[in-house]
Amino acid sequence: MQTLTDNILNVTLLEPRQKHPTIFLRFDELTEGESLTIHNDHDPKPLYYQLLGERGNIFVWEYVEQGPESWKVKITKRISTEGEETLGALAAADFRKAQIFKKYGLDFCCGGKKTVKQACAEKGLDVTKIEQELQQADQLPSSRPIPYTDWPLDFLADYIVNTHHSYVIKSLPDLRSYAHKVLKVHGSHHPELARIYELVEAINTELTSHLAKEEKVLFPYIKEITKAGKNTEPLHAAHFGTVQNPINMMEMEHEEVGKNLEEIRELTKNYTLPEDACASYSLLYRLLDEFEEDLHLHIHLENNILFPKVLAMEKQLQA
Repeated sequence: MQTLTDNILNVTLLEPRQKHPTIFLRFDELTEGESLTIHNDHDPKPLYYQLLGERGNIFVWEYVEQGPESWKVKITKRISTEGEETLGALAAADFRKAQIFKKYGLDFCCGGKKTVKQACAEKGLDVTKIEQELQQADQLPSSRPIPYTDWPLDFLADYIVNTHHSYVIKSLPDLRSYAHKVLKVHGSHHPELARIYELVEAINTELTSHLAKEEKVLFPYIKEITKAGKNTEPLHAAHFGTVQNPINMMEMEHEEVGKNLEEIRELTKNYTLPEDACASYSLLYRLLDEFEEDLHLHIHLENNILFPKVLAMEKQLQA
């Protein structure tokens, strides 16, 4: 028997084989904007992956309680916004608009699938003011932009590896070293440094695995799709099925790293140095700020340009 009150489902009362089918049934019954909160006795992260793989990025996953004995997750079905451009699409078409999103703290890379209205509503911002600034950006002179959207997909993938993956690999050892050093020296007076160190270590673990998966699995397949699109080689079936599956995984991992960096920015009050900051303290904050800046562009190129084009090309090849 299941407990279902105010759209709350206690899955601990279900037989194991009934859990995921029941949750999927309840999710499919939701209308846009409605939520289902599930209670479980362990982290239901495998459900996240299955839901993402089988339903796509049409939901918001929010932990209400995270252990150690009870987990509660609120799953909200996104409101469709056909006809409205997303933050990611706007930034991909004109990167000058990304500067406006940065100004107001609107996430155009990890949160790039939201519309301007959705993102402003979540942050309590005046959408009319921001839309006006976006319109004014069209009139601003700009230097010749890098034509990311015009590049072949295999070239863009190589660019991401050689520019952004290389930067991450080069930067992470210094970030970890200075986060640890500053914690040892200043941690007693600045307790937030302990959490910052934990987050830097989590980012290192996540990205080290993430980059390897892209370079060994996803990007080689993107190159195969590109060759097939040029009719130079046939497209072979991949072990992961459609390319949507690894892309879903990469986007989820982007979101996780993005949340960690956002928390660091909040803990540091936008990298504002305390009065007793030493040279290493200052360098740590500068490195973190630069790392976040690079990662935003890195994720933007993947989430908003590379991945949508790959999905469109695969669909065309399968037609």
